[in-house]
Amino acid sequence: MENVSISDQLESIRSLQSTVSKLENALSQMNQSGTNTTLVKKRLQAVSIGLSMLEHVWNQSPHHHAQEELAATRHVINGLLPSIQNSYAKSKAGSPQRTLLERRMRALELAVQAIDDYTS
Repeated sequence: MENVSISDQLESIRSLQSTVSKLENALSQMNQSGTNTTLVKKRLQAVSIGLSMLEHVWNQSPHHHAQEELAATRHVINGLLPSIQNSYAKSKAGSPQRTLLERRMRALELAVQAIDDYTS
């Protein structure tokens, strides 16, 4: 895994924690309205595992994820990146939304790297 500054590590962890929180809120609202939650559940699980892998690499936190689970996580995260990149391209330079998307993309890319390094 590439060397990442402490501030980038903290930003990435905060970004994924925020993303997990947003997905949990979305899941809760969808459950209340009876909407299909399969996609949000997959994304929530993938982002949570990605966060766990970054914490494992940078903070030596234990993780208990099987190879198959990590492969599925990698697939889901890689599926998320194009839509985030598309939103980023449409966002206004210097806007808070653009900064949030930059940090989210970077954090997810680092999570994929952590998974790749762990599974290879």
